[in-house]
Amino acid sequence: MKYFRMIFFYILGIISILIISVLPNYFSSLGSPEAPGFLKQITDILVTFVNPDSWLYAVEGSPGKFSVLDVLWEPFLYSAKILVGALLLGVGLAFILAFSANFLPKHILQPIKRILDFLESIPDLVFATLLQFLVIYVYKKSGVHLFAVAGYMEDKVYLAPILTLAILPMVTLFKLFLLLIEEEFMKDYVAFLKSKGISSIAILMKHVLKNIMPSSFYHMKLVIWATLSSQFIIERVFNVHGLTFFLMESFTPMTIAFSLILIFTPFYFFFQLMDLWLGNGEASSSQFNFVKAMKQARRGSFAEWMNYVRHQLLYQMRNVGSSSKRVSKQLFRLVTSHLKNWKFALGVSFFIVLIGYSFLYSTITDNRVEQATILYEEDGVTIRSTPPHPPSEAFLFGSTELGFSIADQLIIGAKYTLIFGLLIAFLRVLGGLLFGIVFAFSLPYRFQKAIEKLTDSIHFLPLSLIAYILLRPILMPTQSGFAYSFTERIILEITILTVMVIPLTMVLTGKEMNRLLQFEFIASAKILGGGSFHLFWRHILPHMGPRLTILFGQQFIQVLLVFIHLGVFNLFFGGTKLSFDPMMGDPPSSISYEWSGMIGAVARGSISSGHYWYLWTLVAFVLSIFAMQLIIQGVKEVQQIKVGVIFKVKKVKKKDAAKTNMQNTVFSKKDFKQIGRREA
Repeated sequence: MKYFRMIFFYILGIISILIISVLPNYFSSLGSPEAPGFLKQITDILVTFVNPDSWLYAVEGSPGKFSVLDVLWEPFLYSAKILVGALLLGVGLAFILAFSANFLPKHILQPIKRILDFLESIPDLVFATLLQFLVIYVYKKSGVHLFAVAGYMEDKVYLAPILTLAILPMVTLFKLFLLLIEEEFMKDYVAFLKSKGISSIAILMKHVLKNIMPSSFYHMKLVIWATLSSQFIIERVFNVHGLTFFLMESFTPMTIAFSLILIFTPFYFFFQLMDLWLGNGEASSSQFNFVKAMKQARRGSFAEWMNYVRHQLLYQMRNVGSSSKRVSKQLFRLVTSHLKNWKFALGVSFFIVLIGYSFLYSTITDNRVEQATILYEEDGVTIRSTPPHPPSEAFLFGSTELGFSIADQLIIGAKYTLIFGLLIAFLRVLGGLLFGIVFAFSLPYRFQKAIEKLTDSIHFLPLSLIAYILLRPILMPTQSGFAYSFTERIILEITILTVMVIPLTMVLTGKEMNRLLQFEFIASAKILGGGSFHLFWRHILPHMGPRLTILFGQQFIQVLLVFIHLGVFNLFFGGTKLSFDPMMGDPPSSISYEWSGMIGAVARGSISSGHYWYLWTLVAFVLSIFAMQLIIQGVKEVQQIKVGVIFKVKKVKKKDAAKTNMQNTVFSKKDFKQIGRREA
């Protein structure tokens, strides 16, 4: 039965992949009267897929057609070697570093954790670019060629992409192993083992590592998901002729489908078999009976919800003034309590100041971007520089290849990049919350497990690659122009980047609600007559607030990383401005000046060519990610203070402290005298 269920969900995953492979053609042909409908295109791809003779690899403008598996198999193995090598290197280094750091003093361990937090805020493109720059710099200065940093025709490059790709899993798993080992060493059985004289190394090797394996295995899915998305751009930066290269060359439904299937299949079966081996594939019968009982207690929910919502709306309409005052007071207290945390306040201030200044600059200058084709010396004759100009008095952060000021573009594009990134993250969390309510309160347990299995499969499809496949026909123009207007492109991009992740946020929020529904105070509220809406609004939502805020911050960071990855392939937010002149064509540029519009220049080798000032674009992304991480850490600290994990100690002046100590000392002497008299 277990294996039948595994095959069933695998087939559903293949069908989902086939639907994704059809969507680019559907988006590009939407609005054409002769274009077939969406259902017709899905039917055609299904009919073609079941016929092996139709599995062909075709390139536009080329008459030759070959077997898609014959073409993609060797590039797939090339990409797989890089991915497996990076994962083994990253996991191995993380394990060794976490094992070693566990025996360090706390005053040394804390700075290491802060460094790891900072490294997490650096996009993978920065590491790839700096590695290329370092190798080229060493070669120019010493003539020593460390290793190849780009593939060329039949020459394959391995070391550079593996080193770059290993950084993300190494940092993430290093932090995870440290946290899990620290939590495990705080448990009672460790104290018991130490009391028997067993050394810390023996406890760590024989007991702790065994106990943290299941949790580490679960987080590995998220690490692999992020690493797959990173590999999508790493192969582009290092000119790796792997699976990504051939997918870009033949952007047809059949090539898209088989590329995703080759990525999806090995990881799906590996993790499914590991789930069965670890015993996580099925819930215990007691858990099933408990969830079933909870579902029966919450039955009749939809009609009850609608009734309750209607009564609540009528009540709120009659008491608009008092309820708005109450809500505003609660929000004010919530915000002020968080603003007392310096990390939260600093992160929020960064976004407010940067977005506000961007709007102010656009209003005053009417989005003016300084441009200069040639800069002259003071004599007006000698040429100082040609585009791209290095940083100078005329251009604070330098200029692009066309002579446009990078600083002006960063300021103007800040509001588009940050506001739309925040909006997409908010919609992901809101959609996940709304669907999570249905997931937790209305769906039977078996349906919940089925949805979890389906969404779990998403971890084996690179998010950035899926975004590229779906957005390429929308954001990339043809010689006849864009298929959609500017507003339509923005709406479609926001919708696609939101909908792709809502299944995951739905399961996360739904499982969190199920966990809260198991608490005793929920059962007490149910006994006192509380309905489903009352339980959610009065009890569950207040507990989920901090977690939703953290989820929002994580989604914002993920959105910025997707912007960077799409920028490497010249897919910019709102559309890409292309020149189709083969002789004097300008490089691709962003219509809205958002930040990813300058990422393409970084990927084209501007940094390795000595144009280091292009790094300012990546610095802007890094600062935004780091500011959001500060907000997330601030929310966590405020929540930990509330529940008593962190104790907030008020600072006392030295004079007051000395006075208090004196009084305590005198008081204790009096007590001793009185005790002595009583004894006498």
